[in-house]
Amino acid sequence: MNLNEKIINLRKEKGLSQEALAEALDVSRQSVSKWESGASLPDTDKIIAMSELFGVTTDYLLKEDPPMEFEDVESAEEKNEQANETGEPAESDPVQPEKSDNPPAPKNKKAMVKIIALVLVFAVIVSGLFAAFHYGGIKEAWWALNGGKVKYPYVLVHGLGGWGSESGTNKISEYWGAETGSLKNYLEGEGYEVYEPTVGPVSSNWDRVCELYAQLTGTRVDYGEAHSKAHNHERFGRTYEKPMFEGWGTKQNGGQIIKINLVGHSFGGAAVRTLAWLMANGSKEEVDAAGKDTSPLFTGGKGDWVNSVTTLCAPHNGSTLTCVLDSIGSIGGKSATQILSSFCFAAAGVGQGVSGVYDFMLDQFGINPADGSLNIDETLESFFSLGTDHAGYDLSPDGAAKINSYVKAVDGVYYFSYAYCTTKQGTLVSSQVPDSGTLPVLYPFALAMGSFKGTTTKDGIIIDETWQPNDGLVSVVSARNPAGEEFEEYTEKTDIKKGKWYFMGTRKGHHGTVIGMTSGADETHKFYDDLFTMIDSLKR
Repeated sequence: MNLNEKIINLRKEKGLSQEALAEALDVSRQSVSKWESGASLPDTDKIIAMSELFGVTTDYLLKEDPPMEFEDVESAEEKNEQANETGEPAESDPVQPEKSDNPPAPKNKKAMVKIIALVLVFAVIVSGLFAAFHYGGIKEAWWALNGGKVKYPYVLVHGLGGWGSESGTNKISEYWGAETGSLKNYLEGEGYEVYEPTVGPVSSNWDRVCELYAQLTGTRVDYGEAHSKAHNHERFGRTYEKPMFEGWGTKQNGGQIIKINLVGHSFGGAAVRTLAWLMANGSKEEVDAAGKDTSPLFTGGKGDWVNSVTTLCAPHNGSTLTCVLDSIGSIGGKSATQILSSFCFAAAGVGQGVSGVYDFMLDQFGINPADGSLNIDETLESFFSLGTDHAGYDLSPDGAAKINSYVKAVDGVYYFSYAYCTTKQGTLVSSQVPDSGTLPVLYPFALAMGSFKGTTTKDGIIIDETWQPNDGLVSVVSARNPAGEEFEEYTEKTDIKKGKWYFMGTRKGHHGTVIGMTSGADETHKFYDDLFTMIDSLKR
């Protein structure tokens, strides 16, 4: 009997539900469910707590029940045969057994035991294969015989103005988790492998993807020969001495490829889906420009290294806030993109006080204010004057359309999107107005976006009333799916398939709700528990 079976039996003997056991052990019900299904193992302290709760030893919980000792049975039978044939006790028998009227055991009993054992073993193997095949197919049946499914790591990519767990800014304020504390620590406590990289907070989507790939693989950032020449910056950036985790793309446990689950918040949504696309298809332009010196990111052929892509409040089709700011014109000498970036910093809790510890990661442009020589405003002003290779342009509807022109869903990858809305239909006006739960710093932008319509961008994108419902930075219609991509609204009856977007619904809240800003720990943790449980349950 395995550990998961023992937990189920002991819990039922105690008359406990999964919720009651979870409460007694100070874990979530999802954790208990994963233990009992064999999807994850309890930590050592939980093993000890269960041994005390159930009144058993930790050895009993951790050690599998021993198999039948067929050799001992055979040895005993040989001794009995010796006694029956000679009329004398076997060497190990202390006393001659009394004669019996019953006939002696047949000599082929030993063979019968072996046959029964083989039949039982065969039945167990066939049952296991049938169950695995029925629920997951022949691949999962094979994996079951080689140690079960491998666990795929989760990589969380921040949005505009954000940072990861290793950033100095994260010591001041958590990005993933915000007021609820470290989301990474919580999820790792639930048995997940989680990473939070830091990519250029105001860099273009292309540059951010190149930085993300270098961190994942432990290599030097290569922005591409063609791209770097086109935007007049250095081709190579920082070097990462070791990969974020070992084994990405290698095979383990019956030939399973170690894949990753990508989760992107806000502008991070563009990065995660672009990474998946480049891993699968590469870039012909970069291969033509660099030849044999091309980064593996641009050579393609690695589409099976990504399991899923999930976007949270992502501006797939851009943000109309860039249009609003452009219509207002320059404010105080600042461009629309500079204003947008400044407010994203403010929403994330970053201000002038962190200049000197906030890393803009703009080495390729020769800009590095981490030493305190530049403050945020000066950095943004110098950067956005260099052209269109920055986040501000990619966040506009026209810039997002260019990304969508080449980034498409990969056939072997699962895709999910979530939207939030902090506005409602006004009673006295024919526009959307912010509700009372809107983050104060986002209130004026939610209001402006909620009433903005009747314009056409430079590249011909029409902004109408469908763009008005928003989360303070991104319209719901933009967060649903990239324009032109096949998508379906998810329901409990949806048969999820790869290579297609599934819109998981519009939730109440502002742009930061999903990462824990002004939301409770229970709400935030449940969202990610449910999301990761769903992704882990998908057919591979």
